[in-house]
Amino acid sequence: MTDFRAFRVHLENERIVARLERLRLDDLSPGDVVIRGAWSGINYKDALAATGKGKILRRYPLVAGIDISGTVESSADPRFRPGDPVVVIGCGLSETHDGGYSEFARLPGDFLNPLPAGLDLREAMAIGTAGFTAAYALHRMERNGQHPALGPIAVTGATGGVGSVAIDIFSRRGYRVTALTHKTGADDYLRALGASEVQRLDEATLGNRPLERATWGGAMDNLGSSVLSWLIRSVVPLGNVASIGLAAGPELNTTVMPFILRGVSLIGVNSPDVPRETRLAVWQRLGSDLRPAHLDRIVTREVALGELPGCFDAHMTGRMTGRTLVRLG
Repeated sequence: MTDFRAFRVHLENERIVARLERLRLDDLSPGDVVIRGAWSGINYKDALAATGKGKILRRYPLVAGIDISGTVESSADPRFRPGDPVVVIGCGLSETHDGGYSEFARLPGDFLNPLPAGLDLREAMAIGTAGFTAAYALHRMERNGQHPALGPIAVTGATGGVGSVAIDIFSRRGYRVTALTHKTGADDYLRALGASEVQRLDEATLGNRPLERATWGGAMDNLGSSVLSWLIRSVVPLGNVASIGLAAGPELNTTVMPFILRGVSLIGVNSPDVPRETRLAVWQRLGSDLRPAHLDRIVTREVALGELPGCFDAHMTGRMTGRTLVRLG
């Protein structure tokens, strides 16, 4: 193998600089499996890393991209053979280990998930970290007693990658889903994914009481701050709130009242550090009972590796709807 293209992030004179360059395998982080990349995707975390607007990388330089799917090129790990299709999300990619925006990746075998039956490599990246996070949230909520009879599920950040897949898979599991969004003009998109109702967050009265009217059976929140506080105060007894993102801010002001009077559970979802056994189980579900039914709608943009430098601003400014796929080949 000669050299190959990768999108790499540097720290130069205290400034983040990201660019396409040519690398060799020896330039990459250590690993016992080499993957020929097929697809990746753009997540909010990727945009933060590439623009330097978030402290994502722990060392420099690193190849960016927290996701990759592809086929095994070579392996010193007996669990994987050349030609095996695999998918990798999280596990420190684009934080401590060279990531997925590369024609080839070298990774430890423990990072790899066999491609689940029921998905191809493109579909796996249409799901990506965003969809895995939504599925992992649902997985944990149901293990904690969530079920459709408790009432509707509120999904914030509904037009983003996590929110879009969440609407799809929650509705597929029989939940009535209310999409909460600041965006206008997205109603048809959200209803096509399975939302029973669409509400404007900027028209919602969040209130400030320790307990608001019990409205939601549960919630999956991508925003944090006052919205997350309101959701916790508005969930029915024994409902669950999955906290996934902080697009509106990291602070959380609440009281213990929802927890001790209604038995509400707040579940933190950190998808990069899911134990391998659980990660494999959730991916298997994503190929079966949690397989999104509307991936063709959720993927709203597809770009080539060489187009990456101009693709991140839309994600930083909230102009993106759905998922962006990146062709690596």
